[in-house]
Amino acid sequence: MEVLYNSTRSGIAPVKASEAILKGLSEDGGLFVPDHIPALDRSLRELAGMDYRQVAYEVMKLYLTDFTEEELKTCIDRAYDDKFDTGEIAPLREAEGAYYLELFHGSTIAFKDMALSILPHLMITSARKNQIRNQIVILTATSGDTGKAALAGFAGVEGTKIIVFYPKNGVSPIQEKQMVTQKGDNTLVVGIHGNFDDAQTGVKKIFSDRELAAELDAKGFQFSSANSINIGRLVPQVCYYVYAYAKLLAKGKIAEGEAIDVVVPTGNFGNILAAYYAKNMGLPIGSLICASNENKVLYDFFRTGTYDRNREFVLTSSPSMDILISSNLERLIYHIAGDDADKNRELMAALNGQGKYEITAEMREGLKGFYGYYASEEETAAEIRRLYESCGYVIDTHTAVASAALQKHRKSGVSEGRKTVVVSTASPFKFSRSVMNAIDEKYDSMGDFELVDRLSGLAKVKVPDAIEEIRTAPVVHDRQCRVEDMKEVVRGFLM
Repeated sequence: MEVLYNSTRSGIAPVKASEAILKGLSEDGGLFVPDHIPALDRSLRELAGMDYRQVAYEVMKLYLTDFTEEELKTCIDRAYDDKFDTGEIAPLREAEGAYYLELFHGSTIAFKDMALSILPHLMITSARKNQIRNQIVILTATSGDTGKAALAGFAGVEGTKIIVFYPKNGVSPIQEKQMVTQKGDNTLVVGIHGNFDDAQTGVKKIFSDRELAAELDAKGFQFSSANSINIGRLVPQVCYYVYAYAKLLAKGKIAEGEAIDVVVPTGNFGNILAAYYAKNMGLPIGSLICASNENKVLYDFFRTGTYDRNREFVLTSSPSMDILISSNLERLIYHIAGDDADKNRELMAALNGQGKYEITAEMREGLKGFYGYYASEEETAAEIRRLYESCGYVIDTHTAVASAALQKHRKSGVSEGRKTVVVSTASPFKFSRSVMNAIDEKYDSMGDFELVDRLSGLAKVKVPDAIEEIRTAPVVHDRQCRVEDMKEVVRGFLM
């Protein structure tokens, strides 16, 4: 059955998957959502016998229904190739009775690789399918990981340009070095004087600027997005939840049909929304555990039903989660409102105007199965140290937020005895200083790359190629700007 895509904010005519991927964001500022969530059409036992690429095809074919089998399989094969340092693509690591789904084995050692390795291929295929002659301009804001993963995916891709904005003082030194050393004539990286929410809001304003869009169209350009607001980012993320379940079943860790819990460190809400979609496809997921850092706007939302971004923005050791406007939550709000675009638009207008909104009691019923927890900076560091001392497994700061949330959820007794998958979103090497300081503060006097080498010895893991490559790489991008100048920066790069 064909899946079409609606805007979360209006009753505009639905579009095909390839059109939604190309647009990134609807003209009315809404996000594209499937008109129905398709059911898995392969048994869990059949999926258990498949590798990652095969599982990805079985999931994505159900959402990207205007892609042919050949087109989709070609995109998958080009994405999940030897740029990943393990043939499993997304291995599971058992530690203390939980299963850590390592999504950081791609070229930029963060989970964004899982979707951004395939998005360029989906986008180019979509452009061909829709006879698009303009160059596609990828415009994105990043809290650290999306930027480098998108740059790596689109650098040198014919018919595209990519512009990445990041908070100048809001990412880790390794994250920044990865971005500013990116080669490619079609790439631009800009540090803004502000936080991630400022960058994301600025990008959304540029997307909704119809005068600029017309000006660029006349010059042969059109915008699209690599953020998780693009449905072409979200759909590939559904795949690894199905794969994780299939692998647990294949290894005899669970029985067919047995429910598992999933813990996701969450900022922009895309990663846990993908788990929600997987659950609604028929994957046996019990609790969806949303883990927040000290920017606990989502924790408060699940506890009270009120989303309120009117609070202090906290810079933490898990910067990819330092977000107060969780864009993908809008998709969930739309669904729990009964796919009511008018109600969703009303709530988003309140968020834009007053900085907060409150959902109805009926909508709160739709949140059953979600559980919110948060970890302080002290709890995050303590969890890294505890897990390392317990079993020698070293996790990054974002994964530690999720792991700390799991410990709290276990104490609640809600999921007694249920197997749990903890989503491990980044390599500890990407946040080596925070990780090593958590294990022992004596390491703080070391240089960034000296820390990397010491971490390799402690974790008994080879330093990833993504880190080795930037040790001596020259800075290519040193541009900075104010938030209000972002539009002119974009215009200047393209014209």
